[in-house]
Amino acid sequence: MPDSFIAERLPRALILGSTSRYRRELLSRLQLPFETVSPEVDETPLPGETPYDLSLRLARAKAQAVAKLHPGALVIGSDQVPEIDGQPLSKPGTHERATEQLRLMSGRQMNFHTGVCVACAETGFLQADVVTVQVRLRTLDDAAIERYLRAEQPYDCAGSAKSEGLGIALLDALTSDDPTALVGLPLIRTCQMLRTAGVVLP
Repeated sequence: MPDSFIAERLPRALILGSTSRYRRELLSRLQLPFETVSPEVDETPLPGETPYDLSLRLARAKAQAVAKLHPGALVIGSDQVPEIDGQPLSKPGTHERATEQLRLMSGRQMNFHTGVCVACAETGFLQADVVTVQVRLRTLDDAAIERYLRAEQPYDCAGSAKSEGLGIALLDALTSDDPTALVGLPLIRTCQMLRTAGVVLP
């Protein structure tokens, strides 16, 4: 059997183009070996770019940036952009900014757009999509906001809440056909893309 034929049958390396511990934990659920590589991508929104389009563009850019460095690998890129009143919300970084975000979100419905892209430079494979989760927060007074932030300190989370943790207590409802998207990586859509790329999953 030719060596080239054997090489084509061997599974490609899988890379998560992200250093997010949330995405790493989610991808680990698939029980596939993978490594993580930090994508060097400018995340500044373009003039007039919607949060939906921003999440899609950045997911593609991250996957393609890492795929360029590792052309034989299959690379997953992802980016999440929360939206309220048509405007994106960033990671708060501080207690004060998280307080401001939760005050703004209190009692309101908003969208979390999570873009995902799977790319392989060697084969030219590229698929990308956005999964949107609609979230409605219950009405929060300052005391509730303070209790939550002191307990979980979600300052590295866009939207200032961890739905996979205590943050679920802040919600009245969430609607999505791919619920892990809210945590940072839509696993149902990711699995579909990986299967299309030839990855064997259960």
